[in-house]
Formats: sequence, C-alpha cells, structure tokens
Amino acid sequence: MKLEQAKRNQVKLRLGLSGPSGFGKSYSALLMAYGLTNDWSKVAVIDTENNSANLYAHLGNYNVLSLNHPYTPERYAEAIKTCENNDIEVVIIDSVSHEWNGKGGCLQLHEQMGGRFQDWAKITPRHQAFIDAILASKCHVITTTRRKVDYSLDSAQNGRTKVVKHGTKEITREGFEYELTVNFELVNDNHLAKASKDRTGLFMNKPEFVINATTGKRLIEWSNNGVSLSKLKQEIQDAKSLEALRELYDQNQILKKEIYPLIVERKAQLQNVNAQLATNKEIIQTSKIQKNGIDTSSKSNNKQ
Repeated sequence: MKLEQAKRNQVKLRLGLSGPSGFGKSYSALLMAYGLTNDWSKVAVIDTENNSANLYAHLGNYNVLSLNHPYTPERYAEAIKTCENNDIEVVIIDSVSHEWNGKGGCLQLHEQMGGRFQDWAKITPRHQAFIDAILASKCHVITTTRRKVDYSLDSAQNGRTKVVKHGTKEITREGFEYELTVNFELVNDNHLAKASKDRTGLFMNKPEFVINATTGKRLIEWSNNGVSLSKLKQEIQDAKSLEALRELYDQNQILKKEIYPLIVERKAQLQNVNAQLATNKEIIQTSKIQKNGIDTSSKSNNKQ
C-alpha cells in the first residue's frame, strides 16, 4: 500500500441527458457535442429513436449509426466500437433506455428466460459489459435517457387509497447516473436543464439553463485541465533508465491501467539495450585482453 498526493488527470467525459419525450434531449446533446470537439465530422449519434437524429442534419455534417432492435447490450457495445474505429471523438447514444426497456433489451431478455430472480445472474453481467463499454471508450460519450412520471398507490387517513406522484424516473437500470461525470435533467419543454449529478462542480446548485455549444466548451476545458495521458505516454517512451520508468509508474498510479503495457514494453526495450551494451563491453574487453596477450608474446619473442 502507498499514499500519494491527489491529482486530477485528463479524462474522457461521460455525460447524461434525461427527460421526457419532447424536452429536447437529442438537440441538446448535439449542441453539447459540437462544443466538445468544434468539428461536426467528429461527432456520431447511435440512434435508436427511429432515425430522429437526421432531423437536425441542418446543424452540421455529423455521423449517424442507426441501431434497430434487438437492443441487446452487445449490439450497443458493438456500435460504440464502430464509432471508435472510425476516429470519432464524441459518441451520442440516443438513447440508452432501449438497452434496458426496449425490444430485445435487458428486461425482455430476463422475461424470456422465465422472469425468475436467479435469471438476473445471466442478465446483469451483460448489462455491466454495456456500461463498461461506455466507461472504457476512448471517446467522449453523451447518453440520453427517457424519463417517465413515477406514481404509487398510498393509503390515506380515511382508509381510501390515493395516487401519489413521486416525480420522474429514468428508464434504465437504477444507478446508471452514478457512472457519469455530469448528468443533466431537462425539466420542461423549453429545454431548461439542471444538474442532478456533477463531478465537475460547474453546474451543480446553479440556476436552470439551456444547454448549448458553450456548455460543451466549458466541459472540455475542465476535462483538459489535468495530467495529459498523451504527454505521459511520450515521457515513458523517452525514459532512459529503469529507475525513470519506475518513478513515472509510481507517480501516476491512477492511470496504471493505461500506462502499464507501455511501461512493460519500454522496460523490455531498455533491458535489451543494456544487454547489448554489456555484450559489446565484454567483446571489447576480450579483444583488449587478446591484443595485450599478442603484444606481450611478441615482445618476449623479440627479446629472445
């Protein structure tokens, strides 16, 4: 175990937009994505909303991947990988609700297995693999989530039951919000938003506002204000000794998953160089000994 000073590294953003239908999730996500990258061609929408992403084509030349049912976790993960392989910088998943509650989504898969509690042991790992695909992506990821009004039947004092409104509830597995850097909740059809979870500190407990490209710019500035992974990779490649490598690894434990393979590779390179230098040194020393032996022998013969 080792204590080290806390520091923030450059991160890929995981952003959420949730709200009922018609509140502007897709439009807001596109504007925010443009603010993140300032290049529409680097934005891709994984569209599960009946090609609704094409409605905003006037904004710019962003990319669309239409994802139809079955909405299995594996197909979502494959769509994310497709975007990554095409050098996309910002992926919008519109929406993640289908992975949970759509045709072929987790709830339907669970029902098809029999709907028993123990069947979740097979579904949960598949859903978690979808979450992991988002968290591990090399792209910034924006997710949209549908919301519905949540009601319950409660008993009143007179013994009668009454319908109680508890607010809105995201249509995805509970806890998804906690995986995100920031989660914005769209509160009305005027596109006003508030942060329900915010690790950046930029939006929490602030007045409601309309999401636009400036929102994305503020987020990317926050994201870039940390240790640069690309710079760290270059420092590893430039390391001239095993001690320098060890120091880089110890100082950046929070990124050890990303840099460990590079550390191992550079270590092998340095060890090969050191081995070759040692071999060359041994050859030179052997050559000198042999030369000195010949010289001594020649001098002895001359004396005789």
